[in-house]
Amino acid sequence: MSLENLTEHEKLFFDDGFQLGKQAAENKTNEKAFLDCVNEAYKAIDGLIDSILAMAKKENVTVDCKNGCAYCCHQAVYANSFELHYLGNFISQNFTPDQQEEVKKKAKEKKATTEKLSHEEVLKYKSPCPLLKNGSCTVYAARPMACRIYLSMKLNTCIEFYKNPDNSDNYPLLLEFPLTAGRMMNEGFSAALKESGIEIAEFRLEDGLSTVLTNGAKL
Repeated sequence: MSLENLTEHEKLFFDDGFQLGKQAAENKTNEKAFLDCVNEAYKAIDGLIDSILAMAKKENVTVDCKNGCAYCCHQAVYANSFELHYLGNFISQNFTPDQQEEVKKKAKEKKATTEKLSHEEVLKYKSPCPLLKNGSCTVYAARPMACRIYLSMKLNTCIEFYKNPDNSDNYPLLLEFPLTAGRMMNEGFSAALKESGIEIAEFRLEDGLSTVLTNGAKL
């Protein structure tokens, strides 16, 4: 990524992520300290989103996302290796062995389907997230950045995208600023880890979950 092409706002979030990534890299042998840095990145974005939602309410701008609305939880989600490390750690500490096996089974079943699809087909494929149960996210506090920054202003666009993913005239109407902020935060974090020689990769969520729940939290 060329920093020269970023806006000032993008650079700020990239730099914030980069500084947290540097701290994480310095603590790569201390799992708790490393994961605390990931959590700090999430907290920073969550705080930003809280401010955006408060401002939206004051300006009478509708944000339709709420607990129990899970249309977006049936589409492709991508997460990088440090996020999956964080997620795997959360699951190992908060889920019973039976619950972990249930998630692993769902992840492997979804992976068996999506790994046969092209990238374009994956983006249109609708299937519940392995972490979705009774319409709610079972790892909400540890959910990946992609899930945190996905904020829709029009519920009907989400429903249409869920029911008719081949409709090229429709796509969920999302708030752009949190999308940009979260992506830049993750890009900066990843850049710092790579600069320190830590290998980073991106996975479909079901693929990453299958790995961390089979081999342990680390990818």
